[in-house]
Amino acid sequence: MTTETIEKRDPVVERVRALLLQRSQVGVKKYGTTLADNPLTHKQWLQHGLEEALDLSNYLMAAIMQLESQEAA
Repeated sequence: MTTETIEKRDPVVERVRALLLQRSQVGVKKYGTTLADNPLTHKQWLQHGLEEALDLSNYLMAAIMQLESQEAA
């Protein structure tokens, strides 16, 4: 199976790929560098990742609580 075949078969992956490229463009515009060229230390990368994971946890909990509230109504 070629890469082209996979792309045509899986629109979910294509949507994620497009979003990743879009986020990269936003990051380069905001920070003036790519992730590959960013001079952060290993610890700084881990800290950024942790903060993003914590944000995601909050977003997920807010959505769950919203659904629970709707179910209870």
